[in-house]
Amino acid sequence: MTNYGLVIPTYQPILDAGRTAPELVTTAVAAEELRLDSVWVGDTLARAPLDALAVLSAFAAQTSRVTLGTSALLPALRNPILTANQLLSIDLLSAGRLTVAVGAGFAGRSEPEFAFAGVPWERRRARLDDIVALWRAAWSGEKSFHGTVLHHDSLPVFPAPARPGGPPVWLAAYTPGALERVARLYDGWLPYPPDPADYGTGLARIRASSSRPVTPALFATVLVEDDADRGQVLLEEYCQSNYGRPAAFVQGIQMQVSGSAAEVAARLREYEGVEHFLLRIASTDPKVFDEQLPRVAEVVDLLRC
Repeated sequence: MTNYGLVIPTYQPILDAGRTAPELVTTAVAAEELRLDSVWVGDTLARAPLDALAVLSAFAAQTSRVTLGTSALLPALRNPILTANQLLSIDLLSAGRLTVAVGAGFAGRSEPEFAFAGVPWERRRARLDDIVALWRAAWSGEKSFHGTVLHHDSLPVFPAPARPGGPPVWLAAYTPGALERVARLYDGWLPYPPDPADYGTGLARIRASSSRPVTPALFATVLVEDDADRGQVLLEEYCQSNYGRPAAFVQGIQMQVSGSAAEVAARLREYEGVEHFLLRIASTDPKVFDEQLPRVAEVVDLLRC
């Protein structure tokens, strides 16, 4: 069964435009009422965000069914043992509804964030893999951890997780090395390639080398707009607001689509093998976002048919 989720923006642009923190929780509840399967929040220090794990805790208290997820968490910016406890707490508070997508940062953008946290940029991928392995060790009741970068002679004792081994952890990345690491170390894969063929090739490589189930997901930025010209204008505004780059540049890196509900659904269907779509609305305007939400639910209904 394919699942469909909503990425809820928590960064400075939408907050500056008038969205309040309690309204983010209202959006998560609305997504659940519209029969979406999950709600997700990002993680960064670069755009004055609300804290991702605090926001997910609020979502856990006000929802009952949807999966709660990060898209994607930057674990290197946080103390790994404290983060293991925070994630476990959210998972228990939500009765096992947490999924943790993680990333190692984006070259050319994330270096200042690592500097803020006092974490070396070098060996960031090995550090990420160690952090995830440390989480799993702590969630499984192991007494110590010794990885490639991180070493702890003792680990605290945590409550038993809602699921054996703790919440699933996905990797948000698309490089040859990332595909190998997904197959070997992670429970899911969350890329956003603009070309469906690249997605299919990557998924085939993961499946060919993985000996265990891996959830294939896709991060897709969408705008449901029947007027093609207006859709392109809004996408351009979004890319400039969110990235400070033109849409043509951003769309060469990540999947974005604008069109009618049927056109957006058709584009998403081109990504074969996806088991969980994460849909990000291409707007930092609260009014536009709220108008888009039921239209995105319409896209999901078409995909489920």
